[in-house]
Amino acid sequence: MLKDKIVVYTSGTFDLFHTNHLKMIQYARGLGDVLIVGVSTDELVSDYKDPPVIPFEERIAIIESLKYPDITIPQRSLDHRDKVKKLHLDVFVVGDDWEGKYDYLEEMGVQVFYFPYGAGASTTKLKKKILNDYKHLKEKVDKHTNPDPKNLK
Repeated sequence: MLKDKIVVYTSGTFDLFHTNHLKMIQYARGLGDVLIVGVSTDELVSDYKDPPVIPFEERIAIIESLKYPDITIPQRSLDHRDKVKKLHLDVFVVGDDWEGKYDYLEEMGVQVFYFPYGAGASTTKLKKKILNDYKHLKEKVDKHTNPDPKNLK
């Protein structure tokens, strides 16, 4: 019976899926009996940062294919009050980059855990590195294919 089960919810964008994403999902799995993983829609993510590189349908398919989640759902809002009521959540897990943002859930009887990402991978950092590497490579190519006429003498 579900009444005796601890229901855990974690969520994220899960763009450019990496080991810190996996570690957080594994951590959440260990905190209860039923794990629900929310995957933020492209529209939601675009409200507060650059849109994801990987489309929503592909990101949710990746999460669904993992062995840890029991249920995978679209996440359309960063306000989780309705989810707490509808899904009878006991535990909420989110990355520590959101520290303090979800403390309001504790007033609803939900234990909130801010997962410590540490120094590992970050999608934002990966995107910046890819962009910087591209810019440097483009500069090298441009210098080689379009040399400065002053230097041709």
